[in-house]
Amino acid sequence: MSNLEKSGSTFQFERVGQTGSLASHVAKQLESQITTGAIGIGEKLPTENKLCELFGVSRTVIREAITQLKSLGLVETRRGVGTTVMRSQPTETMYAYTINPTAVEDILNILEMRLSVETAAAEFAAIRHDSADMQRMEQSLAAFNNALERGEQARKEDYDFHLAISLATKNPFFRQFYEQFNKNVIPRAKLVNTNLDQVATDAYLQRVKEEHEEILSAIRSRDAELARKAMHKHLYRAYHLYEKYQTHNRFE
Repeated sequence: MSNLEKSGSTFQFERVGQTGSLASHVAKQLESQITTGAIGIGEKLPTENKLCELFGVSRTVIREAITQLKSLGLVETRRGVGTTVMRSQPTETMYAYTINPTAVEDILNILEMRLSVETAAAEFAAIRHDSADMQRMEQSLAAFNNALERGEQARKEDYDFHLAISLATKNPFFRQFYEQFNKNVIPRAKLVNTNLDQVATDAYLQRVKEEHEEILSAIRSRDAELARKAMHKHLYRAYHLYEKYQTHNRFE
């Protein structure tokens, strides 16, 4: 257990072991400190070096954990200022009234794989795409946005956008990975429409739209690192949402 002194209070962090995602373990502990008010809105997180020391992990792990917190809208990082807490709760609320526990488990398992595979796919797509790939990705994004304007769930269009990215990697195994799931790889494809909160769903889909645009912008500019981060942000936010739903219902 590592201690951090702050204004008379002591925060306790558990040093991270070697199982599971190190960054996720760090992010969850920091999120807990933020949501409980131990680190308040407007306050800064410890420095990167201090967090490395407290958790016993590398800079890369800490940076990935901070990226996860940023994807939840909890913190903001500014050069020369550090990482500041912006809100005490994640910006997202679950958009479904009830979800079958088996469906939630399937969604989380698929998202875990997608976090590993699709972040790399976005990176390679940024490096390798050609004009035909770019046109395909732009058309699929336009189709997704048009479906939202029609008030649809855009499940197939969402799938097509991610499939277009896998095609742009020029690696057939990325395509095979994605095609084996068909549109069931999209989390809300497993949800029944009558269980959806329309207002919350609309807000969720607007966030998805914005994230898709961030991913495509990074790929278009051939910024591999930014494309990887944008894809990770997109998928981790969804993973966190369903994980929270699962935990909440498990202990009800």
